[in-house]
Amino acid sequence: MPRKPRARLGYRVLRFVAVAAVLGVAALINIPLGVSFARDQLLTWKLDSQSYKSRYGHWSTLVLPSQYRVNAIHAVLLRTGKVLIVAGSGNDRGNFDARKFESLLWDPATDHYQLIPTPSDMFCGGHAVLPDGKVLIAGGTQRYEVLAANVTRAAGVVTVKNENPDLGPIVLPEGTRFVAPDGLAFRSTATVEITPATQVVWGGHTVIVPSATQTWVEAVNEGDASVLTHETHLAIDAVAGAAQHNVYAIAQSLTRAKQEYQGTNTSYLFDPIAERYERVSNLTLKRWYPTLVGLADGRVLAVSGLDGFGQLIQGTNEIYDPATKTWSVAPGLPRTFPTYPALFLMADGRLFYSGSNAGYGSTSVGRTPGIWNLADNSFQPVSGLRDPTETETSGSVLLPPAQGQKVLIVGGGGVGQSPLSTSRTDVVDLTQSDPHFAPGPLLQAPTRYPGLVITPDDDVLVSGGSEGYRGEGTATRPGNSDLPYSYLYDPRANTLTKVADSHVGRDYHSEALLLPDGRIATFGGNPLYDSTGKRPGVFEQRIEIYSPPYLYHDPRPTISNAPAELPRGAPASLTMSDATSVAAVRLIRPSAVTHVTDVEQRSIAVGFTQHGRTLDLAVPGEPGLLPSGWYMLFVTDGRGTPSMSTWVQVP
Repeated sequence: MPRKPRARLGYRVLRFVAVAAVLGVAALINIPLGVSFARDQLLTWKLDSQSYKSRYGHWSTLVLPSQYRVNAIHAVLLRTGKVLIVAGSGNDRGNFDARKFESLLWDPATDHYQLIPTPSDMFCGGHAVLPDGKVLIAGGTQRYEVLAANVTRAAGVVTVKNENPDLGPIVLPEGTRFVAPDGLAFRSTATVEITPATQVVWGGHTVIVPSATQTWVEAVNEGDASVLTHETHLAIDAVAGAAQHNVYAIAQSLTRAKQEYQGTNTSYLFDPIAERYERVSNLTLKRWYPTLVGLADGRVLAVSGLDGFGQLIQGTNEIYDPATKTWSVAPGLPRTFPTYPALFLMADGRLFYSGSNAGYGSTSVGRTPGIWNLADNSFQPVSGLRDPTETETSGSVLLPPAQGQKVLIVGGGGVGQSPLSTSRTDVVDLTQSDPHFAPGPLLQAPTRYPGLVITPDDDVLVSGGSEGYRGEGTATRPGNSDLPYSYLYDPRANTLTKVADSHVGRDYHSEALLLPDGRIATFGGNPLYDSTGKRPGVFEQRIEIYSPPYLYHDPRPTISNAPAELPRGAPASLTMSDATSVAAVRLIRPSAVTHVTDVEQRSIAVGFTQHGRTLDLAVPGEPGLLPSGWYMLFVTDGRGTPSMSTWVQVP
């Protein structure tokens, strides 16, 4: 934790004098080298100076021991203060083929690291923190994408139909042969169960409704000869005799086109106390790139994603019940979104979709920002967003304090590998009868993948990102377009203030979150190319930590005693070493972030009255505003200097 370096000022002056003396000798040998070295030393001295850090903050880089370096795809702050970093296969096909899946537990208070046995490929799944502090992780990768140049066999989805209500269920094992009328043969890549047809009475007559189940098949032979470009009836070898007339498959097309990533239906809980994964029931659908958002009643809604065949899920959403540890389809909530949509729980229990998303989906369907009412599945569009077609890879956040019900959207780009990106920030006030976006300040450069983190003094740190898709070079930033800029956004004034530049580039597959001591950690970064723009990029495995200016304003307030629980709407109190200095009390929900999507973090203002060393708290009562769970309790003084947090549970 940063400390005011009073005792080190003399050391810094002596070091600068020593550097100058060395440069005097170096200049006689190599004047350009001496000038460059002096410039670097002067810059370092400036960035490390107390006056600079107290105004702009300070970045430091943490290089992990080699055995603990993982590709950070997901990051979750646990109620123990440790950070769960999930890599899964880490966007590494070699790891996937070797079934090498990784998770790292990092304790920022001690810099202790621990590798966690990881049972499946959670790469690009979804996550949410439950009221008891356990982390729900659902979905992930069943199969990596295959580019068209590497697809050697015709493949695709076939629909298996059963027209007989008395026949089944039938299990077709992996490797089952499907044969076209001309003898072309295909094999399934997974086991699938075929249910019987159903009988319904309609107009006084019994009608048979065939069952329909999809599975993925690949041609037995390589090459184009097995390509099917029109609807084709396929017989199934595993179905014998007369049953073949009732059980068959239909292929619309089987081609050698690019094959997208395929999702899984596995679901786990991570226990922050036992520090291990626990298997729970499967999702009803396989999902890759889904969003999981906690609801006001403690349940979790899973939305969007690519299914087990690499197709965008068309509106089928589902709910996890922590009481039964099971998933079920939400039949009254059909709604389609692009993958990783940013959905924020509102105070009244509705969800706000900011338009931010990551990766896959239609260029038009499901991209309009708006308010989703889960009671009747209605959707109220919200207008006014500038650059509305550039919301992919944007960041968004429920602004502090959450009582204001304002959402900020930052940066973003065009759909897919688009060259378009934007420097736009816009804000919407959801308390208005007809909410609409209003302009915010512009970023210094167009930015995809910005990290957004709420701070205890009600600002938002905006950091990282790149101008181009996955850090690709642009006309203004050739080679690699990662951006060093960092800003503090002030929701009260709707302004951006430039702060210290970061040293580590962050783009695709990056995360940022608030730590319990008030620092901010950033992880990941997965550029397509290195700085030359010619060689493949390397996944960034360093952790960088930002200490905001408030950490250089000693002394910090100190919480002497706080309750373990803060029931909503009930009286509570905490004890301070100097309660008269307290200007604000905040409950900050810890982050669970991936792909610039963090719908967990929120900061709730807690009212208080001061009596001596005691603060009597007025905890809000709305579950939509303050969902059940674990929170970091911060107090700040009149300068915005925060205390160390203490963990409390809202039951």
